[in-house]
Amino acid sequence: MIPPELLLEKGASSVHANIGEILFHEDSLATFYYQLLNGRVRLSNFLSDGREVLHNVICAHEGFGEGAILDSGVHAVTAITDSPCTILKISSTRFIAMMDEYAFLHRLVAQKIARELHFKLFMIKLIYNRSPEEILSNLIHRLNDNKRLVCQECNRLMLTRQQLANMTGLRVETIIRTMKQMEKDDKLNIIRGKVFIPADGID
Repeated sequence: MIPPELLLEKGASSVHANIGEILFHEDSLATFYYQLLNGRVRLSNFLSDGREVLHNVICAHEGFGEGAILDSGVHAVTAITDSPCTILKISSTRFIAMMDEYAFLHRLVAQKIARELHFKLFMIKLIYNRSPEEILSNLIHRLNDNKRLVCQECNRLMLTRQQLANMTGLRVETIIRTMKQMEKDDKLNIIRGKVFIPADGID
């Protein structure tokens, strides 16, 4: 999102994280802005019974943590690495100073926050009064249209069934059963446990 060269010039450091590392907790102070050079990070809440609510999956070249810096300074989610990652991180004070110095960053950050809000409203609308198949079909269609979490070379869905369940509120068993039915209806293919969608998208 933000040119990595600019972040490094303004004092960002490069750190490596292994899979399963927590970068920050929900309700913790926002002391850094983060931007992925490679890897994946998921942003989630955890309910009192241990269930995970998955809000977003951050991919390479995307940033996260700016919302909390610009708001109250407290994170609303927990950030966990889904794979080994290389991350640029810059202090919140330097991030704010950089925003003040470069006007174009305001538009970049505003556009990102707007996209995330739009997707969140889409998800809220989607999960009300829809069948599991409608929920999955519309979600996969949206992700493919946005070229996010669907491999643009092989058309593989880059989310696990558990992550789909955490994102939609459906049970994993419901996800599995629904996907098997969608495969029978030729709406997707399941090969060695991996989900592939048609090259022209999913209906």
